[in-house]
Amino acid sequence: MGTRYGWTGHNPASPEFQEQREHLTEHNGIDGLEILSPDQIEDVKRIFYRDGFVVVRDALTEEQLATIRDGCARVISEIMELDTTRQGNRGSHRYSFGSASASGHQVHQPEWAMLIDLPTVTPILEAIFESPDYICRGGGGDFCLPGAIEYQPLHSDVADRREKADHAAAADSDGSKFSGSFWDPRGLMTLRDLPCPYICCNFLMTDLDAVNGPTRQIPGTQNSREPIPDLDSEPTWMKHSTVCPAPAGSVLIRDPRAWHGGTPNLSNELRAIPNIEYYAPWFHEPMVRSMPRYLYESLSDHAQQICR
Repeated sequence: MGTRYGWTGHNPASPEFQEQREHLTEHNGIDGLEILSPDQIEDVKRIFYRDGFVVVRDALTEEQLATIRDGCARVISEIMELDTTRQGNRGSHRYSFGSASASGHQVHQPEWAMLIDLPTVTPILEAIFESPDYICRGGGGDFCLPGAIEYQPLHSDVADRREKADHAAAADSDGSKFSGSFWDPRGLMTLRDLPCPYICCNFLMTDLDAVNGPTRQIPGTQNSREPIPDLDSEPTWMKHSTVCPAPAGSVLIRDPRAWHGGTPNLSNELRAIPNIEYYAPWFHEPMVRSMPRYLYESLSDHAQQICR
């Protein structure tokens, strides 16, 4: 799909891109990135709380990986038909799966619903939250095409309650004029002072390498109150702090408060990381109904409980 849909308006063979590929090949990747197995639950929990993210290999079987790849391909093809110039919804050649849907999610797709309760991931979530009573918020994820030549600015996915700049923009809170939920009227605490309120599980559809748009994650920033640097002030080491190499079928388990962002995809490979998102048992933000009844009834008992 990368060669079919990517590099619109750009020449991938240009010397500029070749030089950038060589630079990224030499410098990209988190030094000492640990990739754990699903049975290393305590180590997964420790690294997650230390860094704000952790990579777990073999989260998906070969059959599950093939299934969600097919689902991604179908949804991506539908999006491409509507965006022939590859403007993207997260920058040129860069897309959010969730933002491409009216509900803000893709769990109306059976391939996404399959990811909600995996035997390799559910025990890890229960360990991190120290409870089985967490809540499935929904799921989406993102993808970038070859030719996504720009860095996406570092950002966090959650923040303290704030008034919306555009009421119609947030699908998950149609009935409120606010985005977010946590607010301390005393001004003493922020969302960043809390234990992890929210987990995002991104599943790797391809091997992540230095040049195919791996996510960059800045370790230990989930509790930082420092301002997030813009692209002009972001230090070079942060631009190179990417989750690679990492094998397809792995899951990147993230605290969405941690600083992260997209990187250039200078390969010929489409990079997709569909996700499922979960709230801690004690945390809640407005949620939209996003799963049809027939899919809900097909879920495991645990998945039905957390999708209630």
